[in-house]
Amino acid sequence: MANAMKRLQRRLAWTIDWSRYRSGRFWRDTLQAYLFLVPAFVILGTFTFYPFIKAFLISFYKWDMINPVKEFVGLGNYIKLFHDDLFWLSLWHTVYYVLGSVFPQMVLALFIAVLLNSKIHGRSFYRTSFFLPYITNTVAAAMIFLWIYDRDYGLLNYFLHNIFGLNLIDWLNTPQFSMPAVIILGIWKYLGFDVVIFLAGLQSIDREYYEAAAVDGATAWHRFRHITLPLLSPTTFFVFIISIIGAFKIFDEIYVLWPGGQGGPLNSAMTIMIYFYHKAWGEWHMGMASAVADVLFAIIFIITLVQMWLSRKWVFYQ
Repeated sequence: MANAMKRLQRRLAWTIDWSRYRSGRFWRDTLQAYLFLVPAFVILGTFTFYPFIKAFLISFYKWDMINPVKEFVGLGNYIKLFHDDLFWLSLWHTVYYVLGSVFPQMVLALFIAVLLNSKIHGRSFYRTSFFLPYITNTVAAAMIFLWIYDRDYGLLNYFLHNIFGLNLIDWLNTPQFSMPAVIILGIWKYLGFDVVIFLAGLQSIDREYYEAAAVDGATAWHRFRHITLPLLSPTTFFVFIISIIGAFKIFDEIYVLWPGGQGGPLNSAMTIMIYFYHKAWGEWHMGMASAVADVLFAIIFIITLVQMWLSRKWVFYQ
């Protein structure tokens, strides 16, 4: 009897769904909705989907963008790319920057957000101070760090030498310090964004959870471990994805720190975007540059898919 009722309910639901499609009002509402979406589709198609498809097609050609003639090389650009040691070096430097900036930046941002979410004096001032670097022009910020990293007169060496007694470091001309210099700049520049997002996530958590835990005798650490972190996991997931995507596209800071996109001494700060720049505007090989862009897209896409799959195990929604 129960099975018969379920079959009847499914049959009725199917009939009701089909009746909606036969309704003239349904089609008018659907057409109206798509008409409102037309401007968005036009913008996305013009500035996102068409350039992506065009770049993918160009990656199969040898083209200097000046000569209208394109030489079809098939997968030749990709084969040449994967046999280029400089490409793998740039990819390693990019991964180095991602690992060295994203995780410390997120931990520090969460720590600051927790402090700013507490009752302290001057919270508005501190929030603004941490967010100002993010809205600062990247070129201007990198120019400031050019002075900070100066070997003889830089502020960083002044503190390291006079306070900690360390030897002067030539940050921008020593290969082993090139990527750390970029990482420090990146963390300073983008920390404020993570702080604001984490702070918004913290303020969205219902205070009743903390009050109930305090009544049960939970310590501050237990409240943070078992309430804050789980309920903040959607925000953490968002910040993690956005930060990794942004870190893989690091370019402006390196281009300003080493003018002309040199990629640091002995290519010690050559990232995949700097490598792309050299192929596109240094060698005028648009086919190779498009292949680099496609490979970068594939890497980010795969990493994002893996993160979304793993998120089912550690992201909890209220």
